[in-house]
Amino acid sequence: MGLIRSWVESANAPDHPFPLNNLPCGVFSTPDEDARCGIAIGDFVLDLAALEEAGVLELPGAPLLDVPCWNEVMEAGPEVWAALRARLTVLLAEGSAERAAVEPHLVPLSQAELHLPFLISEYTDFYAGRNHAFNVGTMFRGAENALPPNWLHIPIGYNGRASSVVVSGTPVRRPWGQVKGPDQGLPAFQPSRRFDIELEMGAVVGMASEGPVTVAEADAMIFGYVLLNDWSARDIQAWEYQPLGPFQAKATATTISPWIVMKAALEPFRVSTPPREVALLPHLREPGPMLYDIALEVGLTPEAGRETVIARTNYREMYYSAAQQLAHHTTSGCPMNVGDLLGSGTISGPTKQSRGSLLELSWGGKEPLAIDGGSRSFIEDGDTLVLRGQAQGDGYRIGFGECSGKLLAALEDPYARN
Repeated sequence: MGLIRSWVESANAPDHPFPLNNLPCGVFSTPDEDARCGIAIGDFVLDLAALEEAGVLELPGAPLLDVPCWNEVMEAGPEVWAALRARLTVLLAEGSAERAAVEPHLVPLSQAELHLPFLISEYTDFYAGRNHAFNVGTMFRGAENALPPNWLHIPIGYNGRASSVVVSGTPVRRPWGQVKGPDQGLPAFQPSRRFDIELEMGAVVGMASEGPVTVAEADAMIFGYVLLNDWSARDIQAWEYQPLGPFQAKATATTISPWIVMKAALEPFRVSTPPREVALLPHLREPGPMLYDIALEVGLTPEAGRETVIARTNYREMYYSAAQQLAHHTTSGCPMNVGDLLGSGTISGPTKQSRGSLLELSWGGKEPLAIDGGSRSFIEDGDTLVLRGQAQGDGYRIGFGECSGKLLAALEDPYARN
């Protein structure tokens, strides 16, 4: 399928991230209007709350867009998701007879402030990229013991903090925590010195479940995808993660892009997961292609400096898909909720330039990477990190917007008393 042309001319540019093929879901506000649901089309955001109120957009179960989040639309189910996309395509397609009713509700993106697009119920982060797991394991245990015995059988994950998920553009403060280096007899409480990013995709769960689901059923439950940066304090993590895994090291912030790209927009880009080194048990086997061909990159801009793209990789490098992760999550009977967020795990490719974290790019700080005007082993105060992603079609592009955050200096000792 090629570009679907729109009367919104900017949406027809072949390199624009928001063509009519995309229709990503977000929440925006303006100086004159409170936060409300919209979709991005070209250089504009279309106010869907206003369209619904005017009766131009009528969905089963309406009103669904009278709240500043996409949870009610998600909960309405896949038939409503499809109806929404079909109706918007009619309204925005080149030659639409209803252009006059829609055009007054377009707001320039330059005038819109973007917010978290959905209410996040719970957040689970996975460790499901083979290249990343192998690199990190090699650093700490050697290549012969890089992957834990269970890694090729199940997608490893942990429950994170939904309360610390923030939207792109939100500054992130360098955290304090307990740190113990190899030459220290006792741990010290101090700001993290090895603060890092993790380049990930986030799957947004749009349907609830009450018991185990298959991989195919899990795939149907996913509403869409966002870019996700799981900020990580590597030195805090090294001291705390045994025996129960990450805790405070991952609780500072998780940044997501402001646009949910609906799964339907990504259908042309499905690809298969990689060949299995060990056959998966039947409940985790894929009924078809479950990954997506989405090109990803990370840019680092120091304070008052210029950006250097420090990594380029692709979502197809994952070993386990979001559908497999979600299916695995339910095997114990664990209920899943509308608005659950699943982090893919760090997406690293096979080359040094395709590693999705500074831990890997600098090989634990031993090989600093060059940036414009200097070098980095880990993130320094004032650095801005930006994640970008796009799927390239025939004459069009599906973009996610940016997932960015600037690192602020740590606070003074929060426990110091005068």
